[in-house]
Amino acid sequence: MKGLFNATQNKAVDYNKEFETNRKTWNTKVAIHAESEFYEMQNFKKGKTSLKKYEIEALGDISDKKLLHLQCHFGQDTLSLARMGAKCTGVDISDEGIKLAKQLNSELKLDASFVCCNVLDTSKYVSEKFDIVFSSYGTIGWLPDLILWAKMISERLKPGGFFYIVEFHPIAWMFDYTVSPPVMKYGYQQKEAIYEEYEGTYADKNSKMVSREYGWNHSLGEVITVLSEAGLHIEFLKEHDASPYDIFPGLIKNDEEMFELPNKMYPLIFELKAIKKT
Repeated sequence: MKGLFNATQNKAVDYNKEFETNRKTWNTKVAIHAESEFYEMQNFKKGKTSLKKYEIEALGDISDKKLLHLQCHFGQDTLSLARMGAKCTGVDISDEGIKLAKQLNSELKLDASFVCCNVLDTSKYVSEKFDIVFSSYGTIGWLPDLILWAKMISERLKPGGFFYIVEFHPIAWMFDYTVSPPVMKYGYQQKEAIYEEYEGTYADKNSKMVSREYGWNHSLGEVITVLSEAGLHIEFLKEHDASPYDIFPGLIKNDEEMFELPNKMYPLIFELKAIKKT
C-alpha cells in the first residue's frame, strides 16, 4: 500500500517499506510459530480451541453467523470460530500465514476462507457484509492510522452487526522489552513509528530468527473515537489486569491460570464491543 493518506498527519505517507518489512518478518515467523509449544498445533488439530476466556464469553453463540477475522496469522482462531458454527473469513498480510491457514482448513475439513492482503485493503478483496468483525491480541499496533481501519470495519459490517476486539493494553506498549529490565520509552499517544530489531519471537524466545518490526502506539481514546466516527456505537470497554498470554517480563500466574503483574500497576488487556448503527 503506497501513498496511504494518514488523516492524523493530514498528508499522504508512503508506508510500503514498513509494511513490507513486517510482512517478511511474519512470513518467517509462521513456520517457527507452527512448531512452537505456544501454538500447541497438535492439540489444536485434535480439537482444542485456540480461543481464550475473554473472546469466548464476549462473542457468545456465533452459530450460523458470518464472521470476518482481521489479521488472523495462520488461522487457528479463525478455524476455532468455524468449529463454533460461524461462517468465517480470515485476512492477513502474510502469504505464508494464509497458505498454512488454507492447508489447516482443508486438513481439518472446515469451510473457512482466507484472503491475503493488507488489512487496511480488506474492502478491495472482500465485498461481503458480516454479522461480526473480530480482532484479537497484537493487531492494531501494526497499523499506522486507525481511521482507515475503522472505516473498513464499518464497511464490512451489516447494520446491527458488531465489532469485537480484545487487545493488549496500550500502556503495555510504552515499554521497550528489548532491554532487561524493560524501560518506559514510548509515548502513550506517540505518532512516530517504533522500529525494533531483536532475536527470537514471542512464541519461541530461543529462536535464532531476527525479528525486524515497525509498530505504532494507539491510545484507548483513539480507538474509541475512530470507531465512533465510522458509525459504530460503543457497547462496552473493559480493562483487565490479567492476560491469557505470558508474553511480558515478570508476570505471575494467578488462580485462574492467567498472567498478571505482581503489583497490578496497570491493565494488560482491554476488550471493546461496538455495534454498527442501523
